[in-house]
Amino acid sequence: MELTIENFKETLVDYNIRPTYQRIKILEYLEGNKIHPTVDEIYHHLYPQIPTLSKTTVYNTLRSFADADLVLELHVDNSEVRFDINTELHGHFLCKDCGTVYDFEINTEKINDDQLFIGLDDFSIMSKNIFFTGICKKCKNQ
Repeated sequence: MELTIENFKETLVDYNIRPTYQRIKILEYLEGNKIHPTVDEIYHHLYPQIPTLSKTTVYNTLRSFADADLVLELHVDNSEVRFDINTELHGHFLCKDCGTVYDFEINTEKINDDQLFIGLDDFSIMSKNIFFTGICKKCKNQ
């Protein structure tokens, strides 16, 4: 199913975010580029289409998306923040050679929270993030 501007507007409204043109275009970019982009990557891609766009607007928009749980905020190597449109429980793998962040599935049918998180009884878990670093297949085989 191809997503339309109307779909993006509805999504923003569903998350109680006012659907401005810039917000719609940022959401559209995230949906079409599931590469865990940074603020800079999004800005540089959208600026030619929206010359009035600022990095501050991109940052503030992504911040509001993250606050509304519309996107995940990934802190990569304590040096950059990337954004993920996939908010379902899944893991991330950062290749130390090429810098690509890959998604991987977590088999939650075989492991429940009691087995996965030992020592957090009576804690209130607000988010879960499983993050690995290493060398990806592509770089390893070069």
